Amino acid sequence: MSELIKIRDVSTQYDISARTLRYYEDMGLITSVRSDDYAYRLYDEAAVKRLEQILILRKLNISIKDIQRIFNTSGSEIVLEVLGKKVEHIDEEVSLLHELKEIVLEFIHQIEQADFGKKSDVKMLYKKAKELETQLVNVDYDGNTANVNRLLAVAEKVERQPDILVIEMPTCRMVTSGYLNVESDDIHRRFDSMWGRLSLRIADKINPRDFMYHDAEHNKLVWVFILEDWMTEADTEGFEIIQFDGGLYASALADSWEFSEYDRIYKGILVWLASQEHLDLDESMGRHMLYHFAGPHSKQLNEWNYGKIRYFVPIKTSGVK
Repeated sequence: MSELIKIRDVSTQYDISARTLRYYEDMGLITSVRSDDYAYRLYDEAAVKRLEQILILRKLNISIKDIQRIFNTSGSEIVLEVLGKKVEHIDEEVSLLHELKEIVLEFIHQIEQADFGKKSDVKMLYKKAKELETQLVNVDYDGNTANVNRLLAVAEKVERQPDILVIEMPTCRMVTSGYLNVESDDIHRRFDSMWGRLSLRIADKINPRDFMYHDAEHNKLVWVFILEDWMTEADTEGFEIIQFDGGLYASALADSWEFSEYDRIYKGILVWLASQEHLDLDESMGRHMLYHFAGPHSKQLNEWNYGKIRYFVPIKTSGVK
């Protein structure tokens, strides 16, 4: 057998999180092995090579679903088909962006010439604005403009922006996993087992009740689970119970656990907040949380590429008297 590489070393070498590696495993893209004298995930040479292929395809913004198709077939037919369609999408988006540029320039010219005191000019500008709105909606017809962003080096200006939902999280008790690191499979299993047993005893079955957040000070993930009032320390199997203060959060969906997706969502939320009169980022909170819906059909939904991650960024009200 070839030399096995620890999950910690793979994570460090390729600058990806252990959670992303587990996500790739959940999607069936790579496999890990276990050793009798080592409790955590190990990867052989074939798995590392497969990971390098995944990372190349993700850099080209190929979806997980298409990567699954590529790996499930032999030869290069599917990968050439996927890349060919990607080129077609880029060409279409470039064409649309050039068209948009001409429309915007024309709109600027019309505004410069218009007299806002004239009803006819205002009506003409409204018509132009509606045309522009239609074109802007059409740009996102295929659901992702990231390729054009890189191609034209205007990523933050034309990048697909997330839809933002503002929610208020209630004050509640949570049980916490403590800090998770790249070799925390045992803690994951124990916490997941506890979470599963408690969920079975909850009458309303509303999911999710579990979240993860990144502790910036220690650069580690923490997993938490919302407790009901009747749950006590005897139910949490040694895991610590904490008080969660709740608060306002800006929430948006991401396509995966990957850091690049979180980065896109976070930047999108910051752009959105900059346009809001009464909301600001709450940097004092520090807990950027996320959840992934877990239920009896989750695995199949993920395989069909319906599984999504929801990120929560803490915000606060401002300028409200």
